[in-house]
Amino acid sequence: MQTSGAHQAVPQALDAELVRAQYSPAATYLNTASTGLLPARAVAAVRDAVAGMAEGRANDSLFGDVEEARAAFARIAGVPVSRVATGSSVATYTGLIATSLPAGAEVLTAEGEFSSTVNPFHVRRDLKVRTVPLDALPDAVSPSTALVAVSAAQSADGRVADLETLRAVTRAHGARLYVDASQAAGWYPLAAHAAEADFLASVAFKWLTCPRGVAFFVCPADREGFDALTPAFAGWVAGENPWDSCYGPVAELAHSARRFDESQSLVAYAGARHALSVIEELGPDAIRAHDLALAARFRAGLVGLGHEPVPAPDSPIVSVPGLGARQPELGKVGLQLSDRAGNLRASFHLYNTSAHVDRLLDALSG
Repeated sequence: MQTSGAHQAVPQALDAELVRAQYSPAATYLNTASTGLLPARAVAAVRDAVAGMAEGRANDSLFGDVEEARAAFARIAGVPVSRVATGSSVATYTGLIATSLPAGAEVLTAEGEFSSTVNPFHVRRDLKVRTVPLDALPDAVSPSTALVAVSAAQSADGRVADLETLRAVTRAHGARLYVDASQAAGWYPLAAHAAEADFLASVAFKWLTCPRGVAFFVCPADREGFDALTPAFAGWVAGENPWDSCYGPVAELAHSARRFDESQSLVAYAGARHALSVIEELGPDAIRAHDLALAARFRAGLVGLGHEPVPAPDSPIVSVPGLGARQPELGKVGLQLSDRAGNLRASFHLYNTSAHVDRLLDALSG
């Protein structure tokens, strides 16, 4: 099938040999926005960790994997490791922020945000949560706004927030900016924005291709913002000396973002350390160029078929209105995608190729 723009060249900047060695999808997998594929080195590490637990081998060494994963995410995000906390979910860190806001504080969010990014603010009945369209967020910030909470890329349709403008307007009004990077970390130029966000959280099982159970939180760089966060979920791992903090109240919380650590899923972090090493070796810039080129190829092909995707040209997530109902039939022929809000959502990542795009377009033409 020939479709308009279907044979645009995809940049060959990625190390194709490394990709082939680490990722082995059994089908045409176009669903990273739901769950990323695990690389072989992460799978091997998880298996070894589980075997160690079954055999009674010491597992204290797995805490070293947590620190290696923390450091890797800090490098990818372009922030000091002292700003990075480790946990398991974005909702927990949204809740941490929510519990630290004063009664009556206004939180500004985008319509259709992923629930983990916003629900903890709604649960607090004494906060004022205001919701506006994504594109209207910058203009909606006012002197009464305490916090803007937004995803760097929207889960439902891939639209990318204007974080640079949001950072400028929140500063101008004395508000804080909270960014959920779950649909961005791994392909997005995170290092250009993470340091300037007051708070940033991200799961790692999507575009960072880590096991489920891994999440990262970037806390404020300024002392006022850091001290204003109440470590409401702190346990023994949040101590400055964790092994001396096992009994009774923690005498001394960590001086860094570790005070916001959750008790980590050690098996997941054993794999995360190695998955993040693949992302670093391939390079986020090369991954971004690859992913966006594939998405552009798909968008061009859709137009040739008479379909109009949701406008999000700078995202590897492509959402097609009216085609969500076709997701089950596509799955039966080995094309893995999602149905989100009635839209067919395709998400293109480092282990995808032009052939995968064309196979999907061929299926949609039938």
